[in-house]
Amino acid sequence: MSVSPSLSSSVSTAPTQADLLDFVRRTAADAELIASLPLDPEGRTWVRLEGPAGSEAWLIGWPPGSGTGWHDHADSVGAFLTATGELKENSLAARLPTDGWKTLELSEDVDRERRLPAGKGRSFGRHHVHEVLNESLDRHAISVHAYYPPLPRIRRYSRSGPILRLEQVERPEDWQ
Repeated sequence: MSVSPSLSSSVSTAPTQADLLDFVRRTAADAELIASLPLDPEGRTWVRLEGPAGSEAWLIGWPPGSGTGWHDHADSVGAFLTATGELKENSLAARLPTDGWKTLELSEDVDRERRLPAGKGRSFGRHHVHEVLNESLDRHAISVHAYYPPLPRIRRYSRSGPILRLEQVERPEDWQ
């Protein structure tokens, strides 16, 4: 299902991280759109949106205790913003090799944590490795995400202490 949130963008070339952050901010302010997302008590829900200048965008519902697991968005830049509730982002402040590895040992100083209550968001560059969590015990969160170029793949990782292991590579057909 594709939804156009009746928010036009004046972007005529490839959107920047700032353009994507502006889009998710404006979209998250559309109370009617946010309220239209069906929420499931057991799993995340999502609706694809029309992002600016050919970008890929999503409205995502997060039940209490849900999360993404560690992943990246390959060659895409992106932005996301919490519309309702609060999300937590754990990320790595390290540039990882893009291909050709299965296991890496991370240095001690790469972990970053960011709390994103309603109205707060962030943008990120290519190959940004993170996990997003709704740590609430009783409240859904809803967020808006945008990526450019449209996601070519998502790499999923497992993490045990300093060891990051590539577990799976997903393609668009796996989530659309």
